[in-house]
Amino acid sequence: MAISSGKSHSRIRKPKFAGKGRKRPIRRRVSVQEQSRKINRPSGDSWQSPRVSVIVPVMNERRTLRKVIREAFRVHPHTEVIVVVNGSTDGSLDIARRSGAKVIVYDRPLGHDIGRSIGAREAVGDILLFIDADMLIPAPKLKVFVDSVERGIDVALNDYSGPVDLPVVHGVVLAKHALNTLLGRPDLAGASMTAIPHAISRRALTTIGCSPLSVPPLAHAMAIRQGLNVVRVAPINVGKLNPVRLKRERKNSLEPLIVGDHLEAIHWWLRHTDFRGGYEDGFRQRGMVR
Repeated sequence: MAISSGKSHSRIRKPKFAGKGRKRPIRRRVSVQEQSRKINRPSGDSWQSPRVSVIVPVMNERRTLRKVIREAFRVHPHTEVIVVVNGSTDGSLDIARRSGAKVIVYDRPLGHDIGRSIGAREAVGDILLFIDADMLIPAPKLKVFVDSVERGIDVALNDYSGPVDLPVVHGVVLAKHALNTLLGRPDLAGASMTAIPHAISRRALTTIGCSPLSVPPLAHAMAIRQGLNVVRVAPINVGKLNPVRLKRERKNSLEPLIVGDHLEAIHWWLRHTDFRGGYEDGFRQRGMVR
């Protein structure tokens, strides 16, 4: 199946599972309606296979999308940008097509983080960088994550743990800290694959698989369980990058969904360790009280 650039080719998909909320995991390809066109690449020896693949899920982000894609292309001399447009009606698709990115199109919303799995499935780079279309982060800050993976890190995390010095700490922040403690990585504090930006190696993608990326805490737990090199790299306060999103989430909070993702990750961890998650039971004689 051909992979195309945004200028020359887009892919329109109408998945049966698309609708309200996230549907996951992705276990098989869905039927697609393809619009095939010739791929434009520079002639001669100037074209090289991408070293970095930047995945950008998009749903009605025309306000920031053009600049986000521009910065994404600047993270490495050999970069592909994969834009997963889903349920957009505001012209985001046209912007993506004109940007030079590879464009994958779904006519309806896919739900939270599904675009990450779809973009990763199409990526050819040895390094995958995940960002959001509504948060403009300068290329030099993104490049830190790419450079970390080039130096041998498998999962380069945003070193942002969220505010913890409050009378009431947000449930998502608590869930991130609790999960890392359970995984035996309290050094990660609240850093997580839930937050962008983060980058992973091709080895990490092969180990984790594409489908779990749509449930970031699950992918996070799998990476640690499989012994991948997971490191906090640099702090980027995503909470301040997009006040529009913060205002929107006050009305329709993602907290229940993201906390649920962490519970899913804990469930997976318990199934792959033991009923105490690998923590010892001491000398407790349970049989004496049965």
